[in-house]
Amino acid sequence: MIGSLSVGIGVNFFLAPYHLLDGGLIGIALLMHYHFGSPIGLMIIIISIPLYIYVWSFERMYFVRSVHGLLFSSLCIDLFSNVETDWKLPVLVSAILGGIIIGLGVGLMLRYETSTGGTDLLAQIISSKTAINVGILILVIDGSIILSGIGIVGVRAFFYSSLTIMIVGILTSLTAGNEG
Repeated sequence: MIGSLSVGIGVNFFLAPYHLLDGGLIGIALLMHYHFGSPIGLMIIIISIPLYIYVWSFERMYFVRSVHGLLFSSLCIDLFSNVETDWKLPVLVSAILGGIIIGLGVGLMLRYETSTGGTDLLAQIISSKTAINVGILILVIDGSIILSGIGIVGVRAFFYSSLTIMIVGILTSLTAGNEG
């Protein structure tokens, strides 16, 4: 639960105000939010459906361990979406703090064998079948997603988002421990 709360706080208080991206399905949902105004958490759930069908069919333990993380994280993201703060942080500080808070949240969830679903879950499955660290896998996937979103968020937000996902990857690896 703490991991899901951290993800919700990181997304809404540090990334969304500056149109920054995370990677994974959160990043895709943020892109949809910035472009169409759709709720981030709901989009994460909808986009996750194909992966969860696969996981239900072939990796049932991952389904059991992560469906509550997906639902609770998505709920936290949407619950915090309307919270207004009085602070105005510089975008660099926001990118760093957002990466730290999200990375700690995802890492905590992975440490206790759950995830927010989506590409975190995909990375967890790949990591369990290879010797590749789950944080490194998430970093590669995340980088691909923010690169694809450069046309929506712009070059400046892309560079800050790149910093964010590097921090998320590092903190996820350190917090989750050696998963792969």
